[in-house]
Amino acid sequence: MSITEPEARAYEPVIGLEIHVQLKTRTKMFCGCALSFGEEPNTRTCPICLGHPGTLPVANAEAVHFALMIAMAFECDIAPRSIFHRKNYFYPDLPKGYQISQYDMPLARNGRLGDVRIHRVHLEEDAAKLVHAGASGRIHGAQTSVVDFNRGGTPLVEIVTEPDLRSPAAAAEFGRLLQATLRRMGVSDVNMEEGSLRLDANVSIRPAGEATLGTKTELKNMNSFRFLERGLSAEIARQEELVRGGGEVEQETLHYDPQSGGLTALRTKEEAHDYRYFPEPDLVPIAPTEAMLERARAALPELPAARAERFERELELPGDTARLLSFRSELGDFFEEAIEAGDGDARSVANWVTNELPARIGGADPADTGVEPAALARLVAMVEAKEVSRSAAQEVLDVLVADGGDPRAVVDAKGLSRADTGELAEIVERAIASNQDAVDKVRAGKAQAIGAIVGAVMRETKGRADGGEVQRMIRERIGS
Repeated sequence: MSITEPEARAYEPVIGLEIHVQLKTRTKMFCGCALSFGEEPNTRTCPICLGHPGTLPVANAEAVHFALMIAMAFECDIAPRSIFHRKNYFYPDLPKGYQISQYDMPLARNGRLGDVRIHRVHLEEDAAKLVHAGASGRIHGAQTSVVDFNRGGTPLVEIVTEPDLRSPAAAAEFGRLLQATLRRMGVSDVNMEEGSLRLDANVSIRPAGEATLGTKTELKNMNSFRFLERGLSAEIARQEELVRGGGEVEQETLHYDPQSGGLTALRTKEEAHDYRYFPEPDLVPIAPTEAMLERARAALPELPAARAERFERELELPGDTARLLSFRSELGDFFEEAIEAGDGDARSVANWVTNELPARIGGADPADTGVEPAALARLVAMVEAKEVSRSAAQEVLDVLVADGGDPRAVVDAKGLSRADTGELAEIVERAIASNQDAVDKVRAGKAQAIGAIVGAVMRETKGRADGGEVQRMIRERIGS
């Protein structure tokens, strides 16, 4: 059977992201209501954020400061003058009937994060939150929705990338870099579960090697990077199947259901003219002064990409380790304090900070546990000096995380000092004598059988012996 021309073609995806970031300011974007999460519904509101007639908005200076920091972190061109617009659309979560945003004169353009170009960065306000009632909330058989206006008016920065991403995995990895960068800057808690970071993805396909863009669709409100990757993969597969079958992709907005893996059309994609943008008459333009720019520049910390590069260059850490320490800034801070406090090998300390420590604390901040950076550095140094075995050191770390303290004191109190050569030799001899079957198997070439003998030694020493040294001694004595 011959393959038709559309079926024979290879297609590549073209992906761009629109990212909404809730800023960690004290108050809302255009009023003095305090920001909150999880408060009683409709308790953080005022006539301004509820859109009452006659009220006047005032831009939040702290939000502007954070937005300038973001623009600088992404190496954007900052506009000498940007203005707010009214984005008009009717929806229950928008009490004014419009959203205050920025349109053709945004705060910043033409930036970059990693290998992805940033098209624009602009300020706007968040909408309120719709809560869809269950069966008990039905009226005349129809499902009802209620509105919580606490979120309405929260400061947002929208970040729009160029369509530079070529795979779902690359989109997810970029999202993680962006999240780590914003978290490191302290401008947002970027908690996707709470909606502080929300992603929309625009995706199209085109024949590989061509420069023209295909018709794009938009996946709305992806609330995890794993779902972003899965949703993009599903949509790319749908578009390819459609095109190979002779159909055409329609520009529309889609919802991805992570439970079923299915895609549902929400609406035809709007164009800018559908929103009838016009300048907001109640707000003055943003014209950053040199003092404002300098303040934003001075507030920027070392960003994750630069930190990872420094860890690789100066400390010779593996790339994956350097990125983990940089993406999880709390681990990176702990690691750097441990290095400064001790003389341990940087790679060894990094290994304990990225493997052993997270295994005990999960995603928590080490600063919220009992273990001090200097204590971990001393523990790693003791392992390197062969004063304590790795397995015993892991037991010590359990205590440090739970209760804090000095690792040497824990070792002494629990009797975890490494077994001396003479004591270990006697224990090895006893283990060999009591595991003759395993000895015979090892001599016959079944190398894994040595595990039974090693296990007997480790049990008797209660983990105080080094496993590698125990294996060496066993092989030497049985002639393997």
